[in-house]
Amino acid sequence: MADESQQSPLFRIDLDETVGADLEGMEDAEDTRELLRQLVIGQERQNELLEDLVEHLVASSRQRAHELGQWRQQNPQLARKCRQAAEAISRIQTEFLEQLTEEISCNSEALADGDFLLNEFVDRFGPRLAHLNGVAQVLSQLGSAPTNS
Repeated sequence: MADESQQSPLFRIDLDETVGADLEGMEDAEDTRELLRQLVIGQERQNELLEDLVEHLVASSRQRAHELGQWRQQNPQLARKCRQAAEAISRIQTEFLEQLTEEISCNSEALADGDFLLNEFVDRFGPRLAHLNGVAQVLSQLGSAPTNS
């Protein structure tokens, strides 16, 4: 079965080139060919736009990596401290996640049943988790080993 699906195309159009001699059949065939031409033109344009988008994203990513590399070269001691801080914040984040998951497992029914308790839980853990994630991400980016590009 797998061999059959690999051999058959996902999308297949058969054009009957032996359309009858009547004018209506010929007009239908021409309409179909014109619609197919338009589809192909639209698909080619979409592919061009996707290629442009990928080029833009790759260029932005390379520029950002280059800027981070320059910053690390200009601030090697601070980059090392950021790496150490990222490791420390990662341990703190792990401990925080353990507390959070323990709270959920102990109070899962109450959290599911009561809006007040759920809101209290989100207020208690949500902002701290979001801020920890943001700080950890910045520190890990600034402290990461430079990549050779």
